[in-house]
Amino acid sequence: MQPHLPRGRISLMDPHCRRFVRFLLEHCLYGCVGAFVLGGMLLWQDVNGLGTMIFASPDRELFLLLLFFGLFVTFGSVGMAVGVMRLGEERD
Repeated sequence: MQPHLPRGRISLMDPHCRRFVRFLLEHCLYGCVGAFVLGGMLLWQDVNGLGTMIFASPDRELFLLLLFFGLFVTFGSVGMAVGVMRLGEERD
């Protein structure tokens, strides 16, 4: 049974689910910020010549996309996992 909604308003999620999705997206954003900082530092510090190789390549946009996409996925997932693990209560 769906709750009564005002005319013209469609809700796809109940408030509890909406709050949890917002929680996950917020923690994913924290991880993505960390990934952006790490990727920028790797390029700026030219670790193992990474920045030099990428910026000297004719396909630099593709390589930057691949580098940052991998970092965003990894760090975003870690950020969400840390957020979820911190929800629990200590029972000891």
